[in-house]
Order: sequence, then C-alpha cells, then structure tokens
Amino acid sequence: MAIDQGIGINTAALQAERERWVSASVYTQPIFADHAHGARITDVDGREFIDFVGGIGSLNCGHTPEAVVTAVQEQAARYMHQMYSVVQYEGYIEAVKRMVACHPGEGPFKGLLLNSGAEAVENAVKIARYATNRDAIICFDQGFHGRTLMGMSLTSKPMPYKKGMGPYATEIYRAPAPYLYRGITTDDALAGFRKVLKSQIDPSQVAAIILEPVQGEGGFVPMPAEFIRGVHEICQEHGILYISDEVQAGMGRTGTPSAIEHFGVSPDLATWAKSMGGGMPISGVTGRADLLDAVHPGGLGGTFCGNPVSCAAAIVAMDQVLDPAYQEQAKAFGDDLRARLDAIASRHEAVGDVRGLGAMLAIELVKDRDTKEPAAEEVGRIVTLARERGLILMGSGLYGNAIRVLVPMVATQEDLDEGFAILEESLADAFAGR
Repeated sequence: MAIDQGIGINTAALQAERERWVSASVYTQPIFADHAHGARITDVDGREFIDFVGGIGSLNCGHTPEAVVTAVQEQAARYMHQMYSVVQYEGYIEAVKRMVACHPGEGPFKGLLLNSGAEAVENAVKIARYATNRDAIICFDQGFHGRTLMGMSLTSKPMPYKKGMGPYATEIYRAPAPYLYRGITTDDALAGFRKVLKSQIDPSQVAAIILEPVQGEGGFVPMPAEFIRGVHEICQEHGILYISDEVQAGMGRTGTPSAIEHFGVSPDLATWAKSMGGGMPISGVTGRADLLDAVHPGGLGGTFCGNPVSCAAAIVAMDQVLDPAYQEQAKAFGDDLRARLDAIASRHEAVGDVRGLGAMLAIELVKDRDTKEPAAEEVGRIVTLARERGLILMGSGLYGNAIRVLVPMVATQEDLDEGFAILEESLADAFAGR
C-alpha cells in the first residue's frame, strides 16, 4: 500500500490523519508539536504552550536541553545500536554507574538497563522472585507500575489501565496505602499490610513489595515516612525484598536523586526511567549486588536495552541529577511551586488538598470541602480551558479529580507566572456558577 506523504502540516489535517491511521485506543490531546525548548512547546500552527506535564515526568531538565542534544548527535554519528549482549560499549557501563549512584545506601550495588518504566518493574519482579525463590508480590492501593501484564496487574486503577484486559498475572496481593486526605492513616495502612500477611499470603511466600514513595497516577499521594519505614521493617523481619518504584518520583523530581532517600531507607531494588534519559527512552533496575548477580547469565536483557544513543543522553541527564548544586536548585524550585499552589488553594474552595514532595505536586479538587466529593468533571474542563489559553495540564488520581504539576525544572519565573495564572483562571471558570 502506498503511503501519502503529502500531509498538510496543521492541526486540523494532522488530527484527521491521526484519526485515520492511529488506534483510537491511544488517548491524545489535540496538540501536534513542531518544536520545543525549556518549558515551552510550539505547535504546528505556531501556537505556544507552557508545559506543566513534562512528558509525565520525563523532562525534568526541559525540552531539548543543549548538553543532551549534543550528546545524542555525537553518539548517533558514531553508532546508533549494537545490542549489548553481542557487542559491549562504554556508554552502557557509564550510564549504569550513574544510575547506581542514585541508589541510596552503602551498597555494594549494581544495575542493568532496560527500555521503559514498565519493563524496569517487570525485571525487578523477576530478580526478586529468582533471588528469593518465592512467588508472591505485594503492591498497594493507588499504585501505578505500568501497562504490561505484570505492570497492570500491580497497578491499582482499573480504568483505563486494566478494564477488559485480564486475566492478570498471578501471585499479586494488594495492601492499603495511606491516603491522609481521604482518611486512611499510616496506622490503618500498616495494619492492613500486616493483615495481608495473615489473611492472604504467608510472609515466607512473599518475594517483594513494590511501592512508589510518591504515588503518581494515584494522585501524587506522598507516603508518610512512618509508613515507608514501617513497611521496610516488616520486610526485613520476614526476608521480603523492598522495591522502590522511582520511575516518576526519582531523578531529582523531589530534590534528591531518589525520592525514598527522604525517608532514610535503602531499598533492596529500585526501578528508574522517565527523566533518567533526558527525553530519550531508557530505564533500569538497581539494587544489592548479590540480587543483581543472582539471575543466570542471559536471564536478563533485551535487544534495545541500554541503546547507545539513549545511554549518551542518560549520562548527561544523570550527571545533572547527581550535581549537589542542581539538587539545591530543585529543592528551591519545589518550594516555589508549593507556595504558588498553596496561594491558589487559599483563594479557591474547590481545592481540597495540596500535596506532594519537592517539585512533584498536585491539587485535589472537590465539589465541597466538607464532603470531599470529587470534582472529576471540573478537572476535565480545567484541562480543556487551560489548553485553549496556552497551558498543558493533565489530571490524575483514583477519582480523576487531581491536577498534577510536573513542569520541567528549568521553567523560568515568566513561565511559572503565566502558567499558574492560566491554571487559576481556568479553575475559577470551571467552577463558576456552582
């Protein structure tokens, strides 16, 4: 079949082509990028947007960061692919060294590279099961761990990620997670976790737990320190491995290379992706050296895992994450975002909760602060209104009533002033006349 390459380069023409050729199952907003830099995107019609989504946390260092672009261009000119199991290259090792440096604790640690966050989760589970000779994995309410079979089995939210896609992976058990705004306390969640180990699965059969330090798709719900430490202590008591899912919360988003280090816990394994690649697709698993070496040679890997071009980008991106000066800037950036969201909450009764950690923040919107009835429809209107005014937003949360803020951490004060003004204006308009 011949392909017509004479597509008109404007939003209307591209949207028609998208509807003709691209699966309707892939959710999209009606924006087609032409070019982007920093925290701004210009579409094919010349309209400029401030980006408060950042590739869902994949662009902490912004669109087209110069050093990353240069590294990609130079590596692409040398070679673009090898397959690491066949021909090794230095970039893979250097990327792993930096990823391991992001893993909190004394070590010794090792790592391996993969392609996506979901693939990192799959491999962390494989490693945990192989190393412990146990089958069960415990995950938590509100958690999101990907869209693959194992990933969606671990993910808490049925719609849109799991509905109609079963049967799911076996030996998955779910425990409650704290959600302070919705009345689920740390004590409640820890009691629920212990109950799972009594009523659903014996601890001796559990290979690992997996937990996001800040639950992303769950609504940017930060885990209380007492919960993370309590779960870690229970794991140590029963020989259960602790997997920290750092895919969205890691790589400097919370001000430190890993989010879990805020809580003084060194996980047995950690999964990484998103901003690790500076905009290029790459992911990985780090953890105790004995665990990473437990699987037989050839048991882990894949054709494009640790692609040389992605490694080149990741080296530059992670050098930035590991820079103490960058970490200080990231903390200050997060404080600024939090102050702006708190100010909006003080002026709008619809904002029921402001939460997060560092620069990984969200507001939960409600129809009434007393009843806390979720305002999911209003979130949809806010996203649409903001887009029409030049701001890209995205919702999240168990009830679809949270708006996440993942603006690239290179955003200027002008970007933030304009973006938050649009957010507040759109919020006010969406709730007008209630």
